[in-house]
Amino acid sequence: MDTNTFVQALQEQGIELNDKQIDQFQRYFDILVEWNEKMNLTAITDQEGVYLKHFYDSLTAAFYHDFTKELRICDVGAGAGFPSLPLKIVFPQLKVTIVDSLKKRITFLNHLAHELELDNVAFYHDRAENFGKNDGFREGYDLVMARAVARMSVLSELCLPLTAKGGHFMAMKGPNLKDEMEDANVAIQTVGGEVKDVFTFHLPEEDSERNIAIIEKRRKTPKKYPRKAGTPNKQPIE
Repeated sequence: MDTNTFVQALQEQGIELNDKQIDQFQRYFDILVEWNEKMNLTAITDQEGVYLKHFYDSLTAAFYHDFTKELRICDVGAGAGFPSLPLKIVFPQLKVTIVDSLKKRITFLNHLAHELELDNVAFYHDRAENFGKNDGFREGYDLVMARAVARMSVLSELCLPLTAKGGHFMAMKGPNLKDEMEDANVAIQTVGGEVKDVFTFHLPEEDSERNIAIIEKRRKTPKKYPRKAGTPNKQPIE
């Protein structure tokens, strides 16, 4: 997906990019490739691949959820900033927090945010399990996001404790989400969520399947969740 196709594909979804935003995406790509030589941020480094599989893919979240408000967003395990920083470029009023367990990635994100002149962004080096226990962040976000980080049963325990009551948790996944959702039902309800929607669609050009699950936070998360670091992955709630 070249830049023009990227801009046009977003236009077809009602998203108009201005010159500054187009430049920010180009700069994002340049910095990503430059830093990727020093640390492993992404396996995809060609421009067409990054624009399709990282930038456009991240922005598909906005096709199924309203990002035009001043939302407080927490992106769990964002790696090189996906999906929240492409969304921040397009919707500058968003307040974005990223938590990631790798210090090097946080260094990259701080540099990137400075270069792209992004304000109202905060990056924390922490495990999601510990972050979700912190009273300063727990149940403090309108929308918590995760993109292909872990199975839904695990993600629910990491993300829903951070979601404010009445807010939403959005999981952006590849194919075969249906089986994961069935396995995750108990976990979702245990930590206070209810499945609101699951959307299935295909990326343009390569026609690969993507799924977005949106979980509504209906009840406060019991104090015992998330459990200590590593436990959700080893022993998902069943």
